[in-house]
Amino acid sequence: MAVISTPLATTLRLQVQTGTDATGQPVYRVRSYSRVKPSASDQDVYDVAQAIGSLQVHPVNAVSRVNENDLSAGT
Repeated sequence: MAVISTPLATTLRLQVQTGTDATGQPVYRVRSYSRVKPSASDQDVYDVAQAIGSLQVHPVNAVSRVNENDLSAGT
């Protein structure tokens, strides 16, 4: 029996360094942007992340894409 994966939602996450703690270690926060089209290519999502990152006050440390899929049994 095959499993069918149906894309439901995609979220873009930017990890930004907001400063340092008392010991000098970096402090990170995550900025999430939902309602990204699941059909968008990885390159397009990355390009948008770069554009949004250039508008941030804090430097972007990491970019990630989180996909949510519905799994169902095929016939």
